Amino acid sequence: MIGVDDGPEGDAPEGDAPLSAIGSLAVIQAEGRRVGRLVRFNPAIVNAMWAVAWFVGFGCAFLAYGPDRLIPGWLGPAVAAALLVAAEVASFAYGMRVGSGIAGPSRTSAAMYGWSWTLGYVCLTVLNVALTHRGLSGPDVTLLWSGSSLLLAGVLHLTGGTLFRDPALYAVGVWTMVCAAVAVVAGVPGNFLVLAFAGGGGFAALAVYTGWVRPRRARR
Repeated sequence: MIGVDDGPEGDAPEGDAPLSAIGSLAVIQAEGRRVGRLVRFNPAIVNAMWAVAWFVGFGCAFLAYGPDRLIPGWLGPAVAAALLVAAEVASFAYGMRVGSGIAGPSRTSAAMYGWSWTLGYVCLTVLNVALTHRGLSGPDVTLLWSGSSLLLAGVLHLTGGTLFRDPALYAVGVWTMVCAAVAVVAGVPGNFLVLAFAGGGGFAALAVYTGWVRPRRARR
């Protein structure tokens, strides 16, 4: 167009100038960090959710048990069940969101491990309900549900620690199984305190370790 200086022939507009090697490397590294944040699984988030679910849920179950209960009897089991189910659903959803950015055998292994939790607890629920309908009642039902649920969770954590070569996940599996055994030995309502403080405390300690201690060691 007459009156407009297009500059030397072949020159690219200033905004479309090619990046230098250093600039290109910076863009690649920034994109890599962004993708890494999307696909990296942060165990501290999951462990913190389970710590809250165990501490608050089983704490309410203890407060709702017996003639001297401090809250309505129906509220304790309801809160515990709701928080544990919510933690399971949130953990599964978080794992699926992170896994959506991963392809290949790693994604398949993670999906199979995630579904193991769902299938395991569905079968455990059927088993415990069947035993309850066959005459098991009272404190024995409480010990059955808490002990078997924690034992299954511990075994699945052990499996996850072995599968992903994660010593921290393996350690929480061992701790969960120990809590399950101690809770059954303690009886009702002491088992609720064991689950709230020992179980919830174990998850809280693991959340601190995976979210703060281990990253600091890795940076060093």
